Amino acid sequence: MEHFWRNTVFTLIVITDSIWQAQSFNLGTAGAKIFSGTAKEEFGYTVQQVENNQGKWLLVGAPWSGYSQNRKGDIYKCPITGSKNSCDKLNLQDSVNVPEVKNVNANMSLGLTLTRTPGDNGLTTCGPLWGQQCGTQNFYPGVCAKLDPVFRPQPAFSPAVQKCGGPMDIVIVLDASNSIFPWEPIVEFLKNLLPALDIGPQSTQVGVIQYAVNPKFEFKLNQYQNNKDAISAASNIKQMYGEMTNTFQAIKFASTDGFSAQNGGRPNAAKVMVVVTDGESHDSSMTKAVIADCEKKGITRFGIAVLGYYTRNNIDTEKLISEIKSIASSPTEKHFFNVSEEAVLYTIAGTLGDRIFSIEGTGKGADSFKMEMSQVGFSAHYSSKQDVLMLGAVGAYAWSGTVVHQTGSQVHILPLSAFEDSLQDKNHSSLLGYSVTTMRVGPNEYFVAGAPRSNHSGQVIVYTVDAQKQSHIIDSQRGKQIGSYFGSVLCSLDVDKDGTTDFLLVGAPMYMSELKREQGRVFLFSVTKGILNEKGFLKGPPPTMDARFGMAISAIPDLDLDGFNDVVVGAPLEEKEKGVIYIYNGKRDMSGVDFSQRILGFSLDPQLKYFGRSLDSYKDLNGDELPDISVGAYGKVVQLWSRKVASVTVKASFNPDKINIFNKPCNINGRMLSCFDTKLCFTAAFRPATPAGTVDITYNLTLDADLLSSRVTSRGMFVKNNERLLKDVKQVPSTGLCQDYKVYVQETPDFDNSLSLKVEIEQADPNANPVLDKFSENAYQFFIPFTKDCGSDEVCNSDLVLSVKTDAKTSGSAPILVSPNSRELSFEVVVKNKKENAYNTQLVITFSKNLYYSSIFPLTEDVKCTSQTEKVICHVGYPVLRENQEVKFRINFEYSLEQLEDKAILKFVAKSDSKEEIDTDNEVDFSFPVQYDTGISLSKHPNINFFVADATTPVLTVKTYDDIGPEYNFKAEVSTSYLPVSLLYLTINLPMTSKGGNRLLYITSVEEQTGGSVSCQHNLVNPLKIGENTQTVSFSAESFRGMEKLDCKSANCESIKCILKDTKVKSTYFVNVKTRIWNSTFISATYQTVELTSSLEVKTDKPDLLIITNKQLTLGLRVSKPGETADVPVGVIAGSVIAGLFLLALAVALLWKFGFFKRKYQQLQMEDAQHNAQGDEVL
Repeated sequence: MEHFWRNTVFTLIVITDSIWQAQSFNLGTAGAKIFSGTAKEEFGYTVQQVENNQGKWLLVGAPWSGYSQNRKGDIYKCPITGSKNSCDKLNLQDSVNVPEVKNVNANMSLGLTLTRTPGDNGLTTCGPLWGQQCGTQNFYPGVCAKLDPVFRPQPAFSPAVQKCGGPMDIVIVLDASNSIFPWEPIVEFLKNLLPALDIGPQSTQVGVIQYAVNPKFEFKLNQYQNNKDAISAASNIKQMYGEMTNTFQAIKFASTDGFSAQNGGRPNAAKVMVVVTDGESHDSSMTKAVIADCEKKGITRFGIAVLGYYTRNNIDTEKLISEIKSIASSPTEKHFFNVSEEAVLYTIAGTLGDRIFSIEGTGKGADSFKMEMSQVGFSAHYSSKQDVLMLGAVGAYAWSGTVVHQTGSQVHILPLSAFEDSLQDKNHSSLLGYSVTTMRVGPNEYFVAGAPRSNHSGQVIVYTVDAQKQSHIIDSQRGKQIGSYFGSVLCSLDVDKDGTTDFLLVGAPMYMSELKREQGRVFLFSVTKGILNEKGFLKGPPPTMDARFGMAISAIPDLDLDGFNDVVVGAPLEEKEKGVIYIYNGKRDMSGVDFSQRILGFSLDPQLKYFGRSLDSYKDLNGDELPDISVGAYGKVVQLWSRKVASVTVKASFNPDKINIFNKPCNINGRMLSCFDTKLCFTAAFRPATPAGTVDITYNLTLDADLLSSRVTSRGMFVKNNERLLKDVKQVPSTGLCQDYKVYVQETPDFDNSLSLKVEIEQADPNANPVLDKFSENAYQFFIPFTKDCGSDEVCNSDLVLSVKTDAKTSGSAPILVSPNSRELSFEVVVKNKKENAYNTQLVITFSKNLYYSSIFPLTEDVKCTSQTEKVICHVGYPVLRENQEVKFRINFEYSLEQLEDKAILKFVAKSDSKEEIDTDNEVDFSFPVQYDTGISLSKHPNINFFVADATTPVLTVKTYDDIGPEYNFKAEVSTSYLPVSLLYLTINLPMTSKGGNRLLYITSVEEQTGGSVSCQHNLVNPLKIGENTQTVSFSAESFRGMEKLDCKSANCESIKCILKDTKVKSTYFVNVKTRIWNSTFISATYQTVELTSSLEVKTDKPDLLIITNKQLTLGLRVSKPGETADVPVGVIAGSVIAGLFLLALAVALLWKFGFFKRKYQQLQMEDAQHNAQGDEVL
C-alpha cells in the first residue's frame, strides 16, 4: 500500500450513494422454499425455527386444525433439508389434556402461541381457548404444553385452571305419596338435573331418598361414581305410594342416615339436600328441631313445592308454600322453587343445577371469578435470565388482562392490583398480556406487557417482580391513536449485541394514516433503566396502503454480519392482502431509519395471501453462517435464504502519473494526442469470509464526471470507444482483479484542474449470491493531474506548515459549557508552503458529530470549503499554493444541540498533490470536554405564602379535609429551553411530620400533566382514607421556638418522585400538589412564627453531560401564631445583668470621686461625737 501511494500521485474521493437503486439486499428471493398447509386451519399463523438431532425444521401453528368439526388446533413440522414441500402434523390436539378436570378442548386453538424455551431446549405451545367444565358452566383459562427437543408433548399445564369446588354430597328427597301424580315427571326431573352435576368420587356424589309414611333409599351417595350410572338408576325409580306425607321425618332421615359415613358421606364435603313435595306435611311439629339440626350440620337445603295436587283440587297453596320456604335455606329467594304441576318440574332442573354449583365452598360465585376466562397463553415469552415463562392472559379480570409468570411448577399470577393504577381501565377491556417480552439493561431485566385496548389507544407497561413476588411498575407508554392496537406486538432489540436492550419496538398495526388507511406503524423506544423514550417510528408502507404494518416483528441476529442485529416487520394486508415484509438493518441510532429491503409476497408465489402475518429469524438453517427468515402466510410458510455479502473496493493507478500536454505519443484517428494508461484493481471482501468466492459486478467508468451535468465536453476519452463513458462486467474474487484502459486527452484550455475518473459499481444480477453490500461505498473518484511547474525534475517537493489556534479551553481544563447563546467554536488557521508549489492543497477537518461547520472569514477566492458529514474540505490557494505563500483565515463551527457528546474532537490535516517532505507539522488535533446548559428552569406557584394558626381548639376527629386545616396547594413547573432533553427527574420534598411526630402537611392530590409525559411515583395521597372513614388523631405539645424553618433537616420529609420523558424543546411540564395544613399541630405547638419549607429539585438522566444551572428551589410557607409571647433570650438576660452591674459600679466610682462618701462619713463622725458628749454630761 505504501509503495502504491508513493508511486501514484492522485486524489481519491469516496462518494457514498445514499439513494438505494434497488429494493433488494442480502435476503434472497430466488430458491425460496414454500410449505403448504390447509388455509382454513390457519396454517402459518405462527412459525418457529428449530434444530434437533434429527435435523432442522420449521414448526408451524395451525390453531384451527380440525375445522370445520372443531378448532382444536395443532402443530406441523416442516423439513428444511430435502425437496419435500409438505409438512407432517404432530397430532398434539388429543394429547393436550389437564388431568382431573373436564376438558373442553373443541376450540382450544392449540398453536395460536408458539415460542422457544431454550432452558430445556424445547418449545412451548398454547391453546388459549382451552376450557374446562364445572357443572353446567364452561371456563376458558387456557392450556399450554411444552414440547421436548423431538417434539413430543410433555404434560399439559393450565396455570389458571379453575377449581370447580370441593367435594359435594347431594341427597335428593322425593315425595312419593299418593298425591304425586303422575310419577314420570319426577323421574324426568332427576334425568334433567343429574347431567348438570359433576358426579365422581372426587367431586359430587348423589343419593336419592323417596318417602311417604316412611323414607327409604333408592340409592346411596357412594353407590354410583359417574353421571351415566346415576341417571340410569334414577330412570328406574318406582313410586312407593302412601297415605301420609311425613316430610320432616324424611328430612331427618336424610340428614342423619343420608349423609352418614357408612352410606358414603364425606366429612370434608359440602352437604346439599333437595326436597321435592306436593303437600303439607303430617309431621310439621318437627319443623323447628329438624331444620335446626340441618343448620347445625351445615346442610344447604333447596325446597321445591309442586302445586299440581292443590291446583287440581282448588286448595289454597299459602300454607304449603310457607312450609316449603321454612325448609329452604336463606336467602329463601335463591333456595325455594315452586312449579304449577308435576309435568313442568323438569324446567327448573337447569337453574337448580347452577344454584347448587354456585354454593359457597363448592363453586365460584359470580363475584369471585377472576381468571375463569383468562385465556392464559394468548402470548408467551421465555426469559432465560430468570428462567421465567411469561404467559399473557388477556381475559383475566373481566378482560383487563394480566401476565402469568411460571418457573418450573411455580406459578405466579399477577393480581389485578398490580396493573390497575397504570391501566386506569374503567371498562375492563385493556387486554393486557396480548403481547409480552423482556428487556435487559445491564444486570437488570424488565418485563414488558402490551395492552392494545387500554383506554382504546393501547398501552405498554414495563415492570419488575421482586423476590417477594411483588410487582413494581417502572414505566408505561400509551398509544397516540384510538383503535391503533398499540402494544399488540412487542420486540426487544439489542442492536450492538452487547447483551443490553437498546430499543423496544412496539407495533400498532391498525394505525390509520391521514388518508384513513390502516397503514400500521412500528414505534421505536430507547431504553434507560427501564424507562422508555420515544425515538420516532420505522418508515414503512405509504399512507395510501391498507397494510397492517407491524402485525409481526422479529429481531434478526445480524443478517448482513456487519456487527449489528437487524429487524424484519410484516405488513400482511399490503398489496391487496398479498402481503409484504420489510428489512431494517440495525445501527446505533435507529431513529428515522428506512428499510433496506422490501419483499412482496406475490413475487414469490402469486397465490400467497397475508404474507408476513408471522415471522421468525432465529437460526442459520442452511449452514452458511447467516440467519435465515421464515415467513408465515395464509395456509403457507415461506423459507427465505440469506445471501453472502460482498463489498468491493477499487484502486486506480495511472501511467504516467501526470498528463504532459507537450508529450503526444498516441495516434488517435490520425491525430497525435497526449494519453495515459489506467489500471483499475478491484478487491472483494466477503461476509462470512469463508468459503472464498466471487461476486459479479457491473461498473460504469466516467471521465470528467463533475463536468457531465454542465454538458461540458470531457477532456479525456477512452480509446476503446471514443467516449467519456464505458461500461464493463467482471467477476471479482477475494484475491482481486485488475483491468487496463487507455485514455487520450483532447486539446483543452483547462490544464490546471486534474482530470477525474469516476467508477460506479452495481450488482450484475440482483438475484445472485453473494450480493453487494448496500451500505458500503459503491462509487469512487480518482484524479490524474497535469504536469506542474516544479522545476526541471517536475517533482514538486512542498513543505506545508499548519498552524491552528483557538480561544477555547484546552482538554485539561474544565468543560466548555454550551448553551443556545454560546455555541460557537472558532479557529485561526494558517497554512504556509515553505518550498516548491503545492498543487491542490487541501485542509481536511474531521470533527465529532456534536459539531457542524458554520462559516469561514474572510470570504476569499483563496479558501473554498465544502461540508460533508462530519468533515469539511477546504481548498487552500487553489489550484496551487506557491512557494512561501501563506493563507490565513478563521473557520467557525457550532455545537449541535441535536447530537450531544461529552467531547468535541477535531482533527486538522493539511495535504496536497505535491510530495510532502516533512509531514509532522501538517496535523493538529483538538479535544475539548463539553457540557451542555439545558436552560431548564424550575418554578413554583403556591396558592398562599403565609398562614395564621388562629384557631383555639385542636380537631381530633377528622371526617373531611376541612377538619385538617386550610388548603396549601402549589404547582411545580419545569420549563425546557432549546436543548432537547428526553428524560428528567423531578423530586418534590415535603415536610410531613415534625421531629416530635406531629403531622405538618397532608397530601390530598398529586395531579400530573395530561398527555403521558409526566408520571409520578408515590403512596402519599390520602393515606388515612379521609372521606371514606372517620379518623381519630392526636397531637402532642411541641416547641418550635428557636427554629426558623421546618424543612427536611428539622422535620421529616416525604418525596414525590416524577419522571418527565419525551420532553420537547420550549415546553412546560407541571405537577400540581394539593395539601392541607394540619392546623391542630400549629395550634398545639409553641412558637411565634416558623417557615414550613418544601423543596423542588430537577435532574437530567445524564448529569455529567446535561447541566441544569438552577436545579433546586425552595417553597416557603410562613406560619404565625397570634398571642404567643416571645421568649427573652438568655443572652439578653445575661447582658442586662452585666450592664446593670457595670452601671452601678460606675455610679459608685463617680460618687466616691466627688467626695460623696467622704462628706457623708465626716457628717456621721460629727454626729457621733456630739452624741458621745451628751452621754458624758448625763453621766
